[in-house]
Amino acid sequence: MDKNIKLLQGNEACVEGALAAGVTFFAGYPITPSTEIAEILSKELPKIGGRFIQMEDEIGGIAATIGGSLAGRKSMTATSGPGFSLKQENLGFAFATEIPLVIVNVMRGGPSTGLPTSTSQEDVMQARWGTHGDHAVIALAPSSVPDTYYTTIKAFNLAEKYSMPVIILLDEVIGHMREKVEIPEKVEGIEPRKKPTESPEEYLPYKAEPTEGPVLAPFGSGYRYHITGLTHDFTGFPTSDPEEVKYLKDRLYNKIYSNLDDILDVEEIETEDMDLLVVSYGSVSRSAESAVLEAREEGLKVGMLRLRTVWPFADSYIDKYADKVKAVIVPEQNQGQIVNEVRRVVEGRAKVFGENRYDGELIKPQQILERIKEVHKNA
Repeated sequence: MDKNIKLLQGNEACVEGALAAGVTFFAGYPITPSTEIAEILSKELPKIGGRFIQMEDEIGGIAATIGGSLAGRKSMTATSGPGFSLKQENLGFAFATEIPLVIVNVMRGGPSTGLPTSTSQEDVMQARWGTHGDHAVIALAPSSVPDTYYTTIKAFNLAEKYSMPVIILLDEVIGHMREKVEIPEKVEGIEPRKKPTESPEEYLPYKAEPTEGPVLAPFGSGYRYHITGLTHDFTGFPTSDPEEVKYLKDRLYNKIYSNLDDILDVEEIETEDMDLLVVSYGSVSRSAESAVLEAREEGLKVGMLRLRTVWPFADSYIDKYADKVKAVIVPEQNQGQIVNEVRRVVEGRAKVFGENRYDGELIKPQQILERIKEVHKNA
């Protein structure tokens, strides 16, 4: 038997991907359905000289994760909906101060403590707009257990490359289902932690090109500098100078939106001759793909976009097909979130329909297929 083939839960695959990407620090607090990530890393990190710490709550979890990253370690935390809410203020601090880390949100139903053991996609807008102020966000949504492994590696690479938190939006179905995953002997293309090349006397921590992230020296490495959640200049100290404030905020945006070719990941399925488009992400995209393929067998010209990158949104992909299809269907495990982003991009060029389920059960292919038939007949 090939030793590199494993039967893993999605949460286990997330851990394997994090280890392959070089994680050496985890801080968090247990919460269903993400707890396996913390449990496994508590055992695995000490074996490689890493550090695991269970904090007193989710707020402390992300605070310690920020500290681990500032000390030079690739760092991550994991949570679910209520814990993700508690992490927002410190997450905003990490966006503003451009600290690389990975935060996994294994989504469950809400609001409040909601449905701890059931699936949902109800935190999608929270991932984009949960923190205050203007800044860009990267959020990735794997749709399978193997996909979770590689998505986690990509999340770490993007966090390091663009010096920022990256969010993984798992959901309970993917986190707890089991699938075969082939673990490579060696993973190529791992992004290392950036280190300054200038001397400590010449070092300016936040001096970076308009489309790039800064290089933050690890604390204790001989480079002394200031970090603040206030708007700051190149030295890291607070500033209210309008030009310096604008430069910082523009860079927080442009380092993402000037590099969409590197960040966006969208899978196109049966899109060549379609006249109806399905847009989906995460676990729901599995049901959607089954429905699209069955509709194809019945002679309907249906195609699909699987959003592996949820944020930044795939405007260019939606726009490319908006004039070529009669209608767009957006199945989601919520009352309608990404569907409004699709409407924004389509701008009336095609009809846009949501197809939703939010009772804790996964949308089945038959539900989406029936919607496809209905829309195809009437559009």
